[in-house]
Amino acid sequence: MIQVHAGAERYRGGDPETGIETLHAFSFGPHYDPANLRFGALIACNEERLAPGAGFDEHPHRDTEIVTWVVEGELTHRDSTGHETTVRPGDLARLTAADGVRHIERNDGPAPLCFVQMWLAPTEFGGTPAYDVVRGLADDAPYAVPRAGATVRIRRLAPGESTALPAAPRVYVQVVRGEARLGGEALAAGDAARLTDESGVRLRAEGSAECLIWEMGAEPRYV
Repeated sequence: MIQVHAGAERYRGGDPETGIETLHAFSFGPHYDPANLRFGALIACNEERLAPGAGFDEHPHRDTEIVTWVVEGELTHRDSTGHETTVRPGDLARLTAADGVRHIERNDGPAPLCFVQMWLAPTEFGGTPAYDVVRGLADDAPYAVPRAGATVRIRRLAPGESTALPAAPRVYVQVVRGEARLGGEALAAGDAARLTDESGVRLRAEGSAECLIWEMGAEPRYV
């Protein structure tokens, strides 16, 4: 089964007056939708846009794997375990909240910031928080999130180029830039496709395209 979700249908959030604009792909906060709570391990996929100087003050997480892909600008991350870093375009960051962590996310740079942040439910609760950044994640290089039984890849496609999607129980494709086609469906930036028990499916770029591709297996427990 293949389900396409248009970017224009995402739930709007954030606080535009303070320079924060958020688009939620899944049920979130006041946007409660019992038919759209999760897909496999994914429980959130947010496109965040922060104006210079804007950001999220210190807030807590627990029992969640938080994966962040920076599209443009610079993201400043600080957390209660002592990590402080700047995440730039092409970098992938992962915060394992485990039994509890607090963090700050800000745009301390001079230019607008855009990033895609994905939350995944772990298969086991508790443990020690951890933080990891991969600088310049290579095209199609797998990045495993073992606590959630999931793997993500970034695929940068030239015009007309295609790529095979994983034959996994669940595959989630998020178009970050450009346009692509999945079967008979056209996907623009912000659109996503959710594949369940599909194989032999290919994603083809209409122009240049950048896509996040999640491969997921068994359904984890709810957070």
